[in-house]
This record gives sequence, C-alpha cells and structure tokens, in this order.
Amino acid sequence: MSKPHILVIPYPAQGHVIPLMELSNELVKHGIKVTFVNTDFTHKRIMKALQEKCVVGNEIQLVSIPDGLQDGDDRNDLGKLTEALFEVMPKKLEMLIEEINKSLSNKITCIVADGNLGWALEVSKKMGIRTVAFWPASASLLILFFSLQKLIDDGTIDSDGTPAKDTTIQLSPMMPAMRTTEFTWACIGDMKTTKIMIEAVKKNNEALKVAEWVICNSTYNHEAAAFTFAPEILPIGPLQASNHIEYLAGNFWSEDSTCLNWLDQQPPHSVIYVAFGSFTIFDHKQLQELAHGLEHSNKPFLWVVRSDINNGKNEIFLKEFEERVSPNGKVVQWAPQKKVLGHPSIACFLSHCGWNSTMEGTTNGVPFLCWPYFADQFINETYICDIWKVGLRLDRNSGIITREDITYKIKQLLHDEEFQIRALKLKESAINSVKEGGSSNKNFKNFIDWIKACV
Repeated sequence: MSKPHILVIPYPAQGHVIPLMELSNELVKHGIKVTFVNTDFTHKRIMKALQEKCVVGNEIQLVSIPDGLQDGDDRNDLGKLTEALFEVMPKKLEMLIEEINKSLSNKITCIVADGNLGWALEVSKKMGIRTVAFWPASASLLILFFSLQKLIDDGTIDSDGTPAKDTTIQLSPMMPAMRTTEFTWACIGDMKTTKIMIEAVKKNNEALKVAEWVICNSTYNHEAAAFTFAPEILPIGPLQASNHIEYLAGNFWSEDSTCLNWLDQQPPHSVIYVAFGSFTIFDHKQLQELAHGLEHSNKPFLWVVRSDINNGKNEIFLKEFEERVSPNGKVVQWAPQKKVLGHPSIACFLSHCGWNSTMEGTTNGVPFLCWPYFADQFINETYICDIWKVGLRLDRNSGIITREDITYKIKQLLHDEEFQIRALKLKESAINSVKEGGSSNKNFKNFIDWIKACV
C-alpha cells in the first residue's frame, strides 16, 4: 500500500506558516509524506533564516510557487497581497500538483490548506483531491468570519465591513466580547484594504464548505463556548506541546539562542519576556516608553526587537539603552520562543496576543500583559483577560501606552499569585488535551486514520 502524500499550503505570514509546519512534523511521525508549499518570497526567507541548521528530512519537501507580486512590492500591504494571491496562485498550485503527480509514484492524496486560502480548497476539489482546512487562529475568529453575512443583515456592519457604530457584541453566551471597531477586517488598513478583506472572507466562507475537515490549533477547554457553537470545527492543539524538534523550518528570522544562556543566569520566575510577533510596528516615542517602562520595573527582561524595527533612531536609542541596562536586560532580534516560554526563569509574557503566542504562553503556564496590535489579537486579549483571567490589559486610551502604566501593570501582575495559579491550571488542561485519551488527541488520531484511508 502506498504512503499518504499530503500537500500543505499556508497563507504567507509567520503566524500561519509556523502552525502548519508544526502540523506537518506531527503528520510525518505517522508515516505520512508532506509537500509544504510556500510562496517564493517566503521560501527564500525561511531558507536564509535556517542557515543550514535544520534538516527537514525526506518526508517533508519544501517547495514554492509565485505569489503574484514583484520583488520590490510591499507584502505587508494585506489588501495588495490578498488580491495577488487570489489572481495568480490557483493556477500555479494546479501546475505544481500536476508536476508532482507526474514525477512521483505516490501522488498527492490530500490537500491541507490554510483556511484563509479558500481558493486552494477549490483547487483541491476541482482536481478531485481530498480536502482539509486548517484554521491557524482561534475558533472564535473563524465563527466571526462565518457570521459575516448575519452581521451585515442585522445592521451591525455595512456591506463593506464598516461598523454601523462602535459597540460590543457576543456571537453566543460565554464567547469573547468583540468590539465592532476591532473586527479583524476593520483594523488592518485603510478602507480599500477593508473592502478587499471582506470580499476575501466571503469567498473563503464559501470555499470552506467543500472541506471534509476543519481543524484548528486550539483545545476544547480554551474555547468551550466556540466549539459548542460550531461543532464542525475540531481542535487538535496545542500542536507545540508534542513538538520537540531542534529547529523548525518556518521562521522568517534566524533565532538568537544566546538568550537561553542568559536566561539560565536569571532567578526562577523573574524575567519579563517581551515579543510582538512579525507585524507589530512601533514609532520612536512608543518604543522609548516601552523601554523606560521595562527599565523602571527593576525586573530582568528579554526583549525581541525585529531588525525591521531596530533601525534609524530606534537603533541608536536601543544600542545606548541596552548598554545602560545590561546585564539586567537583553535585546535580541528573534528568539526561540517556545524554549523561552518554557524556561523556569520566565515570570510573564508581554505580548501582542497573536494566536500562536497565546497558545504557546498558555501551554507553558505563563501570565500575560496584553498589547494587541491588529487583526484577531483583540479577541485573544479578551480570552486572556476576561475569560481565562491569566493576564492584564495595558491602557491604550491615551493613544500611547505609557512607561508608568507598563511598570504598574508588571508589578500588579507579578504580585497577584492568582494569575499564576490560573495560568498553571490552563497549562494542565492544554497538556492533558494532547495526551493519550485527551480530546485533541482523539480528534488528531481520527484525522490520521482518515488520511490513511484516503490512499
């Protein structure tokens, strides 16, 4: 009997590539071959970041196709990128599949596509290949997307996605409260981008109907009300709980592992870990406020500042700042985040609240200070602060988060042991979900059985 061969394709962003690569590593443990498809641009970034440290192995093949943009185009322009993906990549994906199926004895038996790439699901259906959607964010966000037409029909938002008024809604009791002005499509760019994203959500909603499975990196305990509301979404997370490979072939930046040695020298539960993902941008004034807030907390801190932020005035300031606070504080360009969050010296996580970071933090029992930037991060903040009660919000009402508020919230979080107690309880439930007999473990085993039956 031939081996199952899965084609995996993520949306070209760090927070999407990582969980799908983690899923791919889990699949190969069960005797499944994976072809992992990035865009050409993303593929080059990943290979540069790896610096030959990672051998993906024979069971995961990294390949790429064009994204439709030119070398100098801004891929942080989500509207422009989304339009290019929908226009160019479906045909390129078809051509790649045809080429693979001609050259290999074990043809592609299933496509696992990012739920934000509905066109990939449609390509799968068109080519007669079994189809799975992987959702890289919270189930609550996917339910919000599914609810788009209802929100338009009841007047909560206009047809172009604009909120009728600034209000807060709940899609069902016990699900996170969502502010209409913070809906994902409403806080990712200008009006043109919002319209493009609304149309993309509509198309993806239709495409997801062809998926035979919709799986996500979450747990029943993390989002009980969401999974009750939409039982067709099946949690298989946390994926990282069972992933012990040394280097993951999905990072866009090279990891600075020297921070682990620095963490070894810090007292237990003392370090503030500060990281804002791959998109968050700070102006110079806000970066200064954050730096001074960390310094005035009188706590050791590890701060991740990407190279695209650490330039110009920021670079000059940060160099002087790090010299002044060393060795109490350390600044790196990119960190091995899962190892950092699992280190015994970590006391809390000052985070943008991306879903991967949220799952990694909760799986390691780390309390949060929440600093969401855009997209789904505001929903995740609500989970952290209001539902799980494992973190605190920073005050954004003045338009800038002040050093005083940062220092105050750090002290408040670390002095209240209840945050740590609740965080450890959530960690235990997350780990139990992927153990033998756990809810995510059962879903994943059923998924693996289905994949093997597709051959």
